[in-house]
Amino acid sequence: MKALVLETAGGPESAVLRDEPLPTPRAGEIRVALKASSLNHRELWICRGQYPNMKLPCILGADGAGVVAEIGPNVDPALKGREVVLYPGLHWGADPRFPSKSFALLGVPLPGTIAEAICVPAENAFAKPKGLSFAEAAALPTAALTAWRGLFGKGGLERGDRLLVTGIGGGVATFALMFGVAAGADVYVTSGSEETLAKAAALGAKAGFIYREAGWRKALQQASGGVNVVFDGAPTTGLPEYSRALAMGARIVIYGSTGGVNMTMAAPDFFLRHATIFGTAMGDLTDFAAMLRFVEEHGLRPVIEKTYRLDQAKDALLHLEGAHGIGKIVIEH
Repeated sequence: MKALVLETAGGPESAVLRDEPLPTPRAGEIRVALKASSLNHRELWICRGQYPNMKLPCILGADGAGVVAEIGPNVDPALKGREVVLYPGLHWGADPRFPSKSFALLGVPLPGTIAEAICVPAENAFAKPKGLSFAEAAALPTAALTAWRGLFGKGGLERGDRLLVTGIGGGVATFALMFGVAAGADVYVTSGSEETLAKAAALGAKAGFIYREAGWRKALQQASGGVNVVFDGAPTTGLPEYSRALAMGARIVIYGSTGGVNMTMAAPDFFLRHATIFGTAMGDLTDFAAMLRFVEEHGLRPVIEKTYRLDQAKDALLHLEGAHGIGKIVIEH
C-alpha cells in the first residue's frame, strides 16, 4: 500500500510517499481502507523532531475515515463494509479526567492514517456522521475532539454564554467557533487577518478583533460585556489582554502554546473575578462519541480549506507550514 512515511526528522521535506506492507488485523482489530485523512499542526512538529516518544520511520497522520475492509479474530463480522471515522488514540485509561501514561496517538508513535489502510482496535471505529463525505469526516477527529472536550468538558459552555476563541483559523479554533454557535453562545474571535475575521463572521462569530491592534481588549469588553469562557491556543500573547475582559466566574481553557510557552498575568484579574484556568488536550472515547452525535444532530459540516490527493501529501504538509488559512487541510486517498 502507499503511505506517507517520515524517515528522518528533517522537516516536512523529509516525508516520502512509499510502499508499505498492508497491515493484518490482530485479535480485536479491524483493517480500514482509508478514503481520506487530514492534517494537524502536530504533523509539522513531528516532522521537525519536536514531539515526544518519536519512533522513526513512521506513517504520518492521526485523522482518518474510510470503510472497514477486514476484521480480525473476536470482532463482530457485521462491522465489515461499514463507513467509519477513527478515534485517533489508544489506551486513554480508566480515569476520564486525563489520559494514562501509556496513551498514544496514531501517526507517532503508532502507524498513521495518511495511507491506503490502517489497523486499529474495533472500538476506535465510529459510524461516519450522516450527511458527511469521507473528506469531511476525516477533518473531525483530533481538532474537533479537542474543541469539544475543551468547551464542554472543561469550560462548561452553556447557551447564552459569551465565548472568546483566540487565533481563529486553525482547525481546533474553527471547530470551537462552530460548536459555540451551535450551542447557543455568543462567540467572539481574534485573528491577525481581516480576511480570516470575515470568514469567521460568516460562520456565526458575533464580532472579531485584530489582536495586533492596540485597544482590542477594550473593544472586546464593550462588545461582550465580559466573556464567560475563553478558548485559547496561544496564551502567551492573548492572556495579558483578555484577562481584564473576563466576567465573574470565567473559565479559561488553554489547549496549545503557539507563539511561546511562558504566560504572564496579573493575579488580581483572576482571583477578584473568581476565574479558573484549565488545560486540555484530546479526549477519550466517550468524548469522541458525544462530539460525533453533536455534529450529526446540528448538521455541522467541517470547514475544509484545501484538498489534496494522496500522491500530493507532501505538498499538503508544505501548505500547512506556509500559506494555511481557515479550516482543515484534507488528503483524499
